[in-house]
Amino acid sequence: MDRYRKWAWGLGIAAVTAVTAFGAASWQANAAPSPSTPPGVAAEQPRVSDPQVGPEPAAGTGSDPLTGTEVANARKLAVTPQLAATARNVTGAAGPEYLSAEVDAESGGRHAELYYYDYGTDKLIKQVVDLATGKLAGSYSATRMQPPASPGEVTAALDLLLADPLAADLKDGYRKATGRELAGKDGLIADAHVYTADPADTGAGQCGAHRCLQLVVQTGDGHFIDVNHIIIDLSGRTVARLK
Repeated sequence: MDRYRKWAWGLGIAAVTAVTAFGAASWQANAAPSPSTPPGVAAEQPRVSDPQVGPEPAAGTGSDPLTGTEVANARKLAVTPQLAATARNVTGAAGPEYLSAEVDAESGGRHAELYYYDYGTDKLIKQVVDLATGKLAGSYSATRMQPPASPGEVTAALDLLLADPLAADLKDGYRKATGRELAGKDGLIADAHVYTADPADTGAGQCGAHRCLQLVVQTGDGHFIDVNHIIIDLSGRTVARLK
């Protein structure tokens, strides 16, 4: 799942545009034929440079992706005391749910854009941090904006499903795929798509205004279990079957 997205905000009304960039590079080398190797002389083996990557720098420059240190520092500045006290994460605990961070390549400086979801108000929150000054440069919020799910949200959705009667569908699929009974979530690998309700939905009509996920589940040995008909409403903490 592509998690690198750019969210545009303007005039108090949020609009979203997903931008996905894919790069491809190719190379071709033309060399003059080398002389044949004399009999009895072993050909020289090609040498491979050390592939070990050096340590990550503490800070990037220009439009370089954010480093781990930059993200950690930006997150400390992004969650203000007020946001920490009033917002709620996916479990209902104090503080917003952290989703992702990316560099703002168009800011003219080194700015980090951090995205959070407040389950208390069902709002997406964008906090802009000026990494050069170490200050919060902007704060925005909008409803009905649903970026890709965080790992914590996927885990919460799977927990809600396993605690619901509709888990019988998941367990049945697991049994058919593996021949074994499902014993907890340790035997599962989960990802998720954000789900927005269609006009004809009767089982998940709030999705879009609420934060909802549609799980993609597979067994440890790679068998996919079809649970596309099950929607987990993280905002309402409910599980529904699409009808």
